[in-house]
Amino acid sequence: MVHHRVEWLNWLFVDLTRIGTYGLVFVVAGAILALFWRKPWFLAVLITADLAADGLSLLLREWIGRARPPFVYPEPEPLVSVPHTGSFPSGHASTAFACATVIAWASRRLAAPAYVLAAAIAWSRVYVGVHWPLDVLGGALLGAAMGTLLVSLARRGGFDVGGDSARSMAPESSGPPTS
Repeated sequence: MVHHRVEWLNWLFVDLTRIGTYGLVFVVAGAILALFWRKPWFLAVLITADLAADGLSLLLREWIGRARPPFVYPEPEPLVSVPHTGSFPSGHASTAFACATVIAWASRRLAAPAYVLAAAIAWSRVYVGVHWPLDVLGGALLGAAMGTLLVSLARRGGFDVGGDSARSMAPESSGPPTS
């Protein structure tokens, strides 16, 4: 992929990488949604998923130690600085998909845009030349699993983490009780 870059798109993928660092774009969006929905637990679960996915992906990168593409193929040069950790799994993909999963559980209407943004951030890491495709796939799976796990734990704990999905799961009344 790096050998087939489209130069006029370089700025887009560099910016996607930047806004995806530490899941920042999702945390900002999550803060706005939590305020709008008046659901502080949503933001707490989102940030926890972000930090947990980032931490676990870092531990796995250190343990696995897979070499990043620029250390295997020095040309072409990456468009961003090369992190000093291993390559698998991608931290950007892990945090993006963890946060997108929390957002998807909270709002069905926001699921597609959240996952599209997460996929774009994940793919940007391959495009800019610091990850292999399998790294971002592994990160995406790790992040989605982490997001699902934390939403499930929050719901078991009785915390309402959602926006429109939470409302749609409320039991519907079929009218006045009849005896």
